[in-house]
Amino acid sequence: MGIAKVAISIVTYNSKHIFKVLDNLKSELGQDDRFRIVIFDNNSSEEYKQKLSAYQDFADINFYHENNGFGFGHNHSLLQASEKYFLVFNPDILVTKENLESMLEYMESNSDISLLVPKVLNPDGTTQYLIRDRVSVFDYALRYIPFQFVKKLFAKRLESYECRNLSEEEYANIRIGSGCFMFLRGDDFKEVNGFDDRYFMYFEDYDLCLEFGKRKKKIIYTPFSNVIHFYERGAHKNSKLFKIFLKSMWKFFNKWGWRLF
Repeated sequence: MGIAKVAISIVTYNSKHIFKVLDNLKSELGQDDRFRIVIFDNNSSEEYKQKLSAYQDFADINFYHENNGFGFGHNHSLLQASEKYFLVFNPDILVTKENLESMLEYMESNSDISLLVPKVLNPDGTTQYLIRDRVSVFDYALRYIPFQFVKKLFAKRLESYECRNLSEEEYANIRIGSGCFMFLRGDDFKEVNGFDDRYFMYFEDYDLCLEFGKRKKKIIYTPFSNVIHFYERGAHKNSKLFKIFLKSMWKFFNKWGWRLF
């Protein structure tokens, strides 16, 4: 079948779902040589690395000596890759071969698209609304506020922020897609020099989309393909991750301009 067309890039740091994810990819893709799986380990624990080593017959694994974050890992794996397409793939995503093939076909038929993002589902089949049309401090505060009455008060605002009105029947041009699963045209990813790795974690996906937007490159949402995402919402529960989130948010708004409301 010739050279791989898609490099599936996974960055992991002690990620608890990855073994389930890799077993799923193994059973879905088998020996399909259109897809090459490359894993970048951000210096996980010794026990974890040992467990991950068992997948070396199925994936290219790079055990890195330190943790420089999400964007750094993907850039390391992809900026020198020769495949036509890159798939930025979280270590907590399940996808079927049928869905992958459908996205690959769509990218092959539409050479003007830089990034394709599918519908992202919870394990129970409900939709995760991860597409954005704008990024403002107020919208972020609204998502983190624990008071339901405030959320109810701004329900319409939240709905528009989360792009809940996207059609289930047609492809849509969007501004910002989620980094949990990004089907990218390799040359376009390289043109913007990949992710801005000054973000350790969070906001690098928004940043990449805005870099594409700046260059008038197309980002498309497809409701006809889906993936399952074990969404942890880490920054909502973990103070260390929340601090990283705030740091990245500060960098993002300093780079792209502060939008409070």
